[in-house]
Amino acid sequence: MKQTISRRRRVAAASTFAALAATLGLWAGSPAQAQTDPWPTRPVTLVVPFAPGGPTDTVARLLAERLQAQWKQTVVLDYKPGGGTMVGTQFVARAPADGHTLGMAISALMINPALQPRMPYDTLKDLAPVALIGQAHFGLFAHPSLEARNIPELVAYARRNPGKLSYATPGIGTGTHLAGELMQTLAGIQMVHVPYRGSAPAQQDVLAGRVPLLFDVQFSAMPFVRDGKLKLLALASPKRSQQTPEVPTLDESLPGFSAMSLIGVIAPGGTPRPLVDRIAADVGVAVRSPEMGARMAQLGMEPVGSTSQEYEAIVRTEIAKWTQVVKNAGIKPE
Repeated sequence: MKQTISRRRRVAAASTFAALAATLGLWAGSPAQAQTDPWPTRPVTLVVPFAPGGPTDTVARLLAERLQAQWKQTVVLDYKPGGGTMVGTQFVARAPADGHTLGMAISALMINPALQPRMPYDTLKDLAPVALIGQAHFGLFAHPSLEARNIPELVAYARRNPGKLSYATPGIGTGTHLAGELMQTLAGIQMVHVPYRGSAPAQQDVLAGRVPLLFDVQFSAMPFVRDGKLKLLALASPKRSQQTPEVPTLDESLPGFSAMSLIGVIAPGGTPRPLVDRIAADVGVAVRSPEMGARMAQLGMEPVGSTSQEYEAIVRTEIAKWTQVVKNAGIKPE
C-alpha cells in the first residue's frame, strides 16, 4: 500500500513538473530551446532584392563580412531583383523559418502593402522584422530662383497659388513621392507631382529650373547644395540629421511629419523569437562597429542597430501611415 502511494506521488510530481516545464518553455522544440540549439549549422543566405551594386548591396556586403566573423559561418549574398523588391522578399517569406535565410529590406517593405492590391505574401504575417540597420534622410530641395526660403514661406506661397507649385521625385510610389503627398495633406496645400525614372533625371530638371522643387535622398542632392545650385529647405525626418544639424525638419513646421529611407534585415515569419532576437543583437554589434558606421556615413546613412521589437513597431507604424497617404492621394502603382 505504501509503495502504491509513493508511486502515485512520483507520478503526480512528474506531471506537475511537466506542466511547469511546458509553461516555462523547457521542452525540446520550444522557443526557449532555440536559445541553446546550435545555430547557424550551415551557411546563411542573405537575400538582396536588387541587382549587385548600389547602397543596399554595399550595406549587405559590410554586414555579411562582420556576421561571418561572429557566426563562424559563411554568409552568402543572393541577388533577387524585381517587383519593387517583392521578388526577393517573397523568397525570404517562403524560406524555412530556421534563421538560415535572411533578407535585406528597404522602405518598400512598408510602402508596397499600401500600393499593391495583390501581393504574393503578407508582410505582417509571413515575415519577421529582425533589426533596423540604418536610416537616410529625405530632403526637400528648391531651385535658387524660388522665393520661399523655408517651409512656412513655401506653405504660404502654395496656399496663395494652389496647384502652381510642382515637385520632382525619382518615381511614382517612391518614399520621396509619398513624402510630398504627406506634406500636402499636413499643410493643406496642392502641388503637382512630376515623377522621373531615377534621381538623376529629376535632379537635372530642377537644376535647369523646369521644376521648382525636388524631394530626394539628402545625400544624393547635397553636392548641388554645396555648389549653390540648389537650396535645402528642410529634411523630411522627424529629427535633425547628425551630419547636418543646422538644417530644420518639416516636422518643426508641420507637426507629425516623418518620412525616411530605412534599411533593415528580415527573416521568414515563424522564426522563433529567441533566434530573431539573437540575430538582431548580432546585427547590432556589426552595425555599431566603427568600420561599418564610418562606411555607412560615407553613403549618407546613420547606423541604428535596433531590437527586433523596435523594428517591428516601425514596420507596423509605417505601413499604417503610408496606407492612409496612398488612399488620400489616390496613388496607383506604375
